[in-house]
Amino acid sequence: MDRVPILRLGDCLLVTVQVDMHDELAMTLQDDLTNKIVATKARGVLIDISALEMVDSFIGRMLGNIAAMSRILDAQTVVVGMQPAVAITLVELGLSLPGIRTALNVDAGLALLRNALDRSDAGSHVD
Repeated sequence: MDRVPILRLGDCLLVTVQVDMHDELAMTLQDDLTNKIVATKARGVLIDISALEMVDSFIGRMLGNIAAMSRILDAQTVVVGMQPAVAITLVELGLSLPGIRTALNVDAGLALLRNALDRSDAGSHVD
């Protein structure tokens, strides 16, 4: 069975979806990612979907679920590299993907995550 690679970048995880997602792969990714967040104590998740040319409602909901689970595990999620056709499909399906921030590419997404984590750190310190 295929697996989506999950790489550690400091206190963040980078998920690079390089194959077309099918339902079973999406479920495996969800399980693998939540386990990896706990194991590494990751605070951020960057999901690169630039290779995805199509999504269906199930995959769209799975992205939302992954972000919700990450948030519960105290990690923020940013999705990068969304193709215009994918964005159009998600809107047409009525999926708003709450809790997911987006960026055009990995560099912008990582900067967005770092900024959010820095703000979170600053807000958690008591003076």
